[in-house]
Amino acid sequence: MSIQDKLDQLNKLKEQVTAGGGHKRIEKQHEAGKKTARERIDMLFDPGTFVELVTFAGEENIEDLKNPGEGVVVGYGDIDGRKVCVYAQDFTVSGGSLGKVHAAKICKVMDYAMKVGVPMIGLNDSGGARIQEGVDALNGYGEIFYRNTRASGVIPQISVIMGPCAGGAVYSPALTDFIIMVKKTGQMFITGPQVIKAVTGEEVSMEVLGGAITHNQTSGVAHFAAEDEEDCIKTIRELLGYLPSNNYESPPEAKIMEPGNSEELLGVIPESPHLPYDVKKIIKLVVDGGDFLEVQPYFARNAVVGFARIKGRPVGIIANQPDFLAGCLDINASDKISRFVRFCDCFSLPIITFMDVPGFLPGTSQEFGGIIRHGAKMLYAYSEATVPKITIILRKAYGGAYLAMCSSSLRADNVFAWPTAEIAVMGPEGAVNIIYKKEIDGAENPAEMRTKLTTEYRDKFANPYIACARGYLDDVIDPRDTRKRIIETLEMLQTKDDHNPDKKHGNIPL
Repeated sequence: MSIQDKLDQLNKLKEQVTAGGGHKRIEKQHEAGKKTARERIDMLFDPGTFVELVTFAGEENIEDLKNPGEGVVVGYGDIDGRKVCVYAQDFTVSGGSLGKVHAAKICKVMDYAMKVGVPMIGLNDSGGARIQEGVDALNGYGEIFYRNTRASGVIPQISVIMGPCAGGAVYSPALTDFIIMVKKTGQMFITGPQVIKAVTGEEVSMEVLGGAITHNQTSGVAHFAAEDEEDCIKTIRELLGYLPSNNYESPPEAKIMEPGNSEELLGVIPESPHLPYDVKKIIKLVVDGGDFLEVQPYFARNAVVGFARIKGRPVGIIANQPDFLAGCLDINASDKISRFVRFCDCFSLPIITFMDVPGFLPGTSQEFGGIIRHGAKMLYAYSEATVPKITIILRKAYGGAYLAMCSSSLRADNVFAWPTAEIAVMGPEGAVNIIYKKEIDGAENPAEMRTKLTTEYRDKFANPYIACARGYLDDVIDPRDTRKRIIETLEMLQTKDDHNPDKKHGNIPL
């Protein structure tokens, strides 16, 4: 064969591989509201930048392609000019099922991402393990899980659930940093409805079992819910814009954008300490352009976490949300905050904490569920984090929850308080009921006496100045100066050099 004949053969084979499972299966994919693996890649990467790897893997008889690409496309390209590695499962080829070669392709690109230090994105759309390959398929999943774990904290890992993700396959996404699920088409579950019914007799729909809403709102497995695949790609790009390529690089900087009118900060917190407010209003009035990418917005809504920029530089934002459960910390909020703190610490993102917390949520369900263990995760995560840590106390800062939200004792670099801050072991009402029980019980009008003593206690003790006098606060600030003080502090902390004791690793209370 001449060189031209060989080139013609190459082009023909590439056409066959890029055609995936063929026209009929591609049509079926589209009818299900899903794009093909290659269409998704084209949407994700900057035009003309994608480079495919191991294109012909698994095909010993090159003249008869039975599983083009082995049901997965892997490679790298540019997203907003930055290199990123990807694998995209191809549901049109054997249902995107994972066999030995399929897994080897994914492992190859994961190793590549680690070697060059770039983010790894997995586009999941698979029927699960290729049953006919038996233990080879199981071993393939294990190889992927091992690489997810090795890459954790070294490169950002994002899992995207665009179709089914079942059985052992769900544990690779669970090991990554962020999971984005597409509504209507994305599914994650260990066992299907048929298995659940066979074992328990319980009827359950696929959507209730493992849809995007379930895992974003109830289980907390997922971090984002996208309306469709276009919205999903937009979310990936936005998220990557806040993240460094690896743990040795700094997060990417962007154009500085001024926030809204700082005067509005004076009107966010109600005069009555019992009334709620939306802490996201404060966040958006402080960060660049009011842009805040909230992570897990539907799960544990008493806590708010997400990414923003301060003077062009990405930061992690953590806050209590008085608008839901009064901002109390519970099991789910503790887990949500702890994991986000550890992610920010992995990738050199300064942590800004806005505190308004009346305590840990009381109740037997919380106690029996292990709130002590889960709350301890927050203490551990904040204490272990060595990135710049700034805490702003907005209003309530009571008891152990005050400590857990990155107080000075957990080595916050700077702690500031608004004049509305109340820092105490417990709320004035509870404190008065204990301290002045005899006076209240012996009064002619106990209710009137309780109100009088509560007001006196709040005025005398529930304020930021005692903590400031003890050195637990750096300053009490005008709310309108919040952004200015954060900027000044972050600039000072750019050269922060802090290290944990030399050890293999600690033992976080999981």
